[in-house]
Amino acid sequence: MPRKAIAVLIGLLLVLGVSVFALLRTGPATNVTTQSGTPLIGGSFSLTDHTGKQVTDQDYLGKYMLIYFGFTYCPDICPTELQIIAGALDSIGDKRRKQITPLFVTVDPERDTRELMASYVENFHPDLVGLVGTLEQIKKMGKTYRVYFKKVVDKDRPDGYTMDHSSIVFLMDKKGRYVRHFSHGTTSKKMAEGLIKAID
Repeated sequence: MPRKAIAVLIGLLLVLGVSVFALLRTGPATNVTTQSGTPLIGGSFSLTDHTGKQVTDQDYLGKYMLIYFGFTYCPDICPTELQIIAGALDSIGDKRRKQITPLFVTVDPERDTRELMASYVENFHPDLVGLVGTLEQIKKMGKTYRVYFKKVVDKDRPDGYTMDHSSIVFLMDKKGRYVRHFSHGTTSKKMAEGLIKAID
């Protein structure tokens, strides 16, 4: 092989070696964005509480929020979940309980008036706050919490329809950020344990 060709080959090998060395030191380039793993759940909302007060998410900052979406005409699932929430709140002690605002958000604004919500929430817990609003307001909040709900025709139910909806209880921290959720079927005991762990 001619000396010139050998020199070129050696030069190429040196360039390749330097490139490999640099790559090993710095690692491969990437455009992947690292995520924290925290679900994008929650956000701003503007509704009316069961006393008639206009409220937003800002009104609940400084306390944990325990949020459940449902409706007053719900025959069994919603009452059961609200009883579980009430049981959990009553079993974690006054000091912890005072740090939590439980919110019941209607997914049936067509029927759930403020007055109806007021009489409904008092059946479960004195701390429970009922929230109502327009369909647009409810849809907006439901979207930020990744909550599904839909009006379903049912001739056997009042007004000929019922609401199909997610049954999840969300725990948000004092800054309105997602902490965790409790799936349908979670007992009061398990929920209380989860609340204590989050607060303590």
